[in-house]
Amino acid sequence: MELPVVWSLVLVVAGAWNLVVWPQFWQRVSADPRARDADGDVTRFFTVHLVLVVVSLALGIAVGALGLVTLL
Repeated sequence: MELPVVWSLVLVVAGAWNLVVWPQFWQRVSADPRARDADGDVTRFFTVHLVLVVVSLALGIAVGALGLVTLL
């Protein structure tokens, strides 16, 4: 296998990893008692982790797409 193909596959796997791992993480964060205050409003804990998950998923999609484009 040629080296560029290997790197493309690494990008696809890294993108897929992000798309598998972060939604599971989000389920745990959203169920965490620190995610909401006594009134049921979201906390900074929730907001910070939401931003982290959204950015990570966006990067995962971009990296995976880059890997697919370079394979083709």
